[in-house]
Amino acid sequence: MTRRKLTSGEIELWHRVAKQTERLHPEARPSPATNPLPKPKPKKSPPVPSERFKPEMFELGAHAKPKSARHDLKPTVASGLRAAPVQMDGKAYRKMTRGKLKPEGKLDLHGMRVDSAHPALVRFVMSAHASGKRLVLVITGKGKDRDEPGPMPVPRGVLRHQVPQWLSLPPLANVVLQVTPAHVSHGGGGAYYVYLRRHR
Repeated sequence: MTRRKLTSGEIELWHRVAKQTERLHPEARPSPATNPLPKPKPKKSPPVPSERFKPEMFELGAHAKPKSARHDLKPTVASGLRAAPVQMDGKAYRKMTRGKLKPEGKLDLHGMRVDSAHPALVRFVMSAHASGKRLVLVITGKGKDRDEPGPMPVPRGVLRHQVPQWLSLPPLANVVLQVTPAHVSHGGGGAYYVYLRRHR
């Protein structure tokens, strides 16, 4: 809705009325620059089209970020184990991760199926703990790349992902103090150091 402009007669009437009125606060004198009439609204200039948004400059997918080749929904098992708090002696932990501690026993699960690997792992770890061993090596292998169709990514190496979970569950959780990926000299990403609690 646009505001109607005052006619010359209305402006003249306003000035006559203003001369006959008395101020409520005579000490507050208006400055000479005071204009009793309302200021006209500034006229809006038409918007200038920006060079950035010209249709011919637009190209589909020009600003899209390239997709990474991997679609990891969670961090890798190895990074999760490395980020876990150190439960054992710090000096022994550093020596172990550098491959300076020699494992006292070794279990090779490479090539085994899940249903046979789990009981073999439980027997091996419980037996090692009962005999007073502190550091054992569990070899899982890195696993093969599988290209299976479907919306969910399939992890590489089922045993490599399962073994740390099995070690964190009873009965093994009661005897295992620390699990970490092995040094490259002992199998690297295809093996785990399992540091056991003291036998009581």
